Amino acid sequence: MKNKVSVLVVDDDAGHRTMLKTLMEGWGYGIHEADDGSTAIERVKERSFDLILMDNRMIKISGLEALGEIKVINSAIPIIIMTAYSSIEIAIEAMKKGAYDYLTKPLDFDKLRLMMERALEHLQLKEENRLLKESLGRQFDDRNIIGNSPVMLNLLETIAQVAPTEATVLISGESGTGKEQIAGAIHYNSSRRDKAFIKVNCAAITETLLESELFGHEKGSFTGADRRKDGKFLQANGGSLFLDEIGEMPLAMQAKLLRVLQEKELTRVGGEQVIKVDVRVITATNKNLQEMVAAGTFREDLFYRLNVVMLNVPALRSRSDDIPILAQHFLALFSDKNNKEIKGFTPGAMQYLVSYHWPGNVRELMNTIERGVVLCRNDHLGEPDFTLTGSNPAPQTAEPSPETGQAEIAPLEEVEKSAILRALEITEGNKSETARKLGITRRTLHQKLKKYGVMP
Repeated sequence: MKNKVSVLVVDDDAGHRTMLKTLMEGWGYGIHEADDGSTAIERVKERSFDLILMDNRMIKISGLEALGEIKVINSAIPIIIMTAYSSIEIAIEAMKKGAYDYLTKPLDFDKLRLMMERALEHLQLKEENRLLKESLGRQFDDRNIIGNSPVMLNLLETIAQVAPTEATVLISGESGTGKEQIAGAIHYNSSRRDKAFIKVNCAAITETLLESELFGHEKGSFTGADRRKDGKFLQANGGSLFLDEIGEMPLAMQAKLLRVLQEKELTRVGGEQVIKVDVRVITATNKNLQEMVAAGTFREDLFYRLNVVMLNVPALRSRSDDIPILAQHFLALFSDKNNKEIKGFTPGAMQYLVSYHWPGNVRELMNTIERGVVLCRNDHLGEPDFTLTGSNPAPQTAEPSPETGQAEIAPLEEVEKSAILRALEITEGNKSETARKLGITRRTLHQKLKKYGVMP
């Protein structure tokens, strides 16, 4: 990436410019030069730079004056000001006018290199966030939450009521039901839609790193903390923070999260500065938090703080009327993605989809349709296009009991255990792939394997 990064070095000292040019070209940057603030302004009008390194004390136009004009032309360019020890107050003024940071002369080259890398990372994150907001704004339009069943229409109506408020929302539902999409619909239909929507999977981050991930850390606060880092709360400041799988959060972290929610302030790990935050928190879980409260594994006070509004996302099997419209949506999506012209489903294929119990919910249906599209050799998806993948056993009809003549219902735990063992068999024991196919986390899979005595 660095060979594509363009840096404008602005300094009226030709020797200093040459030294910086040689140094930074050795780091892989493309260097352009300007000998005065006025020249720098003209260069910025002509083309866009990724970064500007500019001395403040120059004869014609100072760095401080040039900074103000450059920010009018292109406010996105990060500018690092170089200043003498005696002019720290000028550097502080530059920061107020929009400079990314400042360095004092004589320059510490290690510090310069690190500061440039951080400035470019910041620029890249801003651009990614802009593009992400544009794409997510489309993806999470509530019209893209597909379903005409009464339970889904009721859910959409509730989202429309809740989204414009500042209420904390707890979304419950099985894995794969679309809880993240619901969270996105809430954010993008709220007054915070133009601010960040930050997502954190609490089950995917180790307990030791979760606090730093959420609240940030100071340089040197732990091994490997070579610079200060803002956490997800600060990244989401003014916007929304989605905490997925909140039931996996350790008790110690629950207490710290509760404090932030109550006080609306935080302190970075290893720091002392108290920082105010304005974040709407949306959480999701596939667990019964009330049962966890009763068992002492989830704080009751945090549960009530999070559960201002609860939205229950139904399992796909409980809204099977929506399967045809979802299937058609995914068919159009993946046919276009894979440059195929598939017109629809055979009657047998649609019956297969409607009668299957979908333990992985909408996510499993989506993956099944995508694989079907890839495998399909005709203009309609047929049942063999699904069963060839080995991921979805054909829907089975329960056999009548000899004693009662009625279909027997297996205990839920037996059904779950059977599904897990079948998935392990298909993936040849690959636990990560098994968890993905089942629509659960690897950690949850391990817990269930222990529960059923499949592993110690």
